[in-house]
Amino acid sequence: MRYWLCITNRDNWEVVKKKNVWGVAKRHKNTIAKVKPGDRLVFYVKQERRDKEILEPKVVGIFEVISEPYTDSTRIFKSPPHLNETYPLRVKIKPVKLGELEFKPLIPRLKFITNKKKWSGHLMGKAMREIPEEDYKLIENSL
Repeated sequence: MRYWLCITNRDNWEVVKKKNVWGVAKRHKNTIAKVKPGDRLVFYVKQERRDKEILEPKVVGIFEVISEPYTDSTRIFKSPPHLNETYPLRVKIKPVKLGELEFKPLIPRLKFITNKKKWSGHLMGKAMREIPEEDYKLIENSL
């Protein structure tokens, strides 16, 4: 079993919860190809600004993968207009644990984040990344 941190925004997190599906852009095909049924996906929503309010980054849930990766270009996820992306590389998932956990207080204890000061660099440009079991257990027990 492998553990993955899935990086998304609040709008697409709502889609993930409603449809029990996770999708990534074609450029992430090598990453999602490694995902297998039984793997655990930890969902991380990025820091966002809504009007004048800053919404802090959070871990919002853990899901189990229940399908092999497949392709479906149905437009269910929101994409920035300049990308016009459908996130067609997908896996079906089922919820394991839902909740909200502030991400920043976890940073000093997460092994996959080696640069604690510039921690966001470990997530930039990625749709998902593998994390060690130790980090997964810390998140699962804190959620």
